[in-house]
Amino acid sequence: MRASKLQPALLGGLFIGVLSALPVISAGNCVCCLWVVLGGILAAYLLQQAQPAAIDPVDGALVGLMAGLVGAVIATLLSIPIAMVMGPMGGHVLERVLEQSSELPPEVRSALEQIGRGGLGGAMMLVGLVLSLILNAIFATLGGLIGALLFKPSQPPPPAPVPGFADSLRPRSPEPPALPPDVP
Repeated sequence: MRASKLQPALLGGLFIGVLSALPVISAGNCVCCLWVVLGGILAAYLLQQAQPAAIDPVDGALVGLMAGLVGAVIATLLSIPIAMVMGPMGGHVLERVLEQSSELPPEVRSALEQIGRGGLGGAMMLVGLVLSLILNAIFATLGGLIGALLFKPSQPPPPAPVPGFADSLRPRSPEPPALPPDVP
């Protein structure tokens, strides 16, 4: 019986989305998309736990892909209220950066000022979602593949042969014909 990939994908995606949306913790994704890869591995692990036989690497990759896509959507949705709460603080930081950097080209300064005022918010969210969908799809798929290979159940060793029993199952070679006794 094949286990459903939906629940492992949703839980792996939740892992990816929450950790990718949290302000300080999301920096872990700077290390080779750490949370995304781990979310794919988690999804493959959960899929493997739902069935006794080893999952195919393709199934691990597929559940990782699904988790990555779910994670991108969850991270984007969670980043909206986080941005609303953290936005004013980020605006103040951006103002200080602009005050201290007098050598910025006027176009860059204008773009940064517009971002600081909250302009381009929706466009930035959309661009972030598209980039997350692409990157999460790649790295969570790799994580699912790694998880399928890591959590493959070990095969038990074959049972020891029963003395005498294994020999009785082996085909016997025909015995040579009996020689007549030596007649003097």
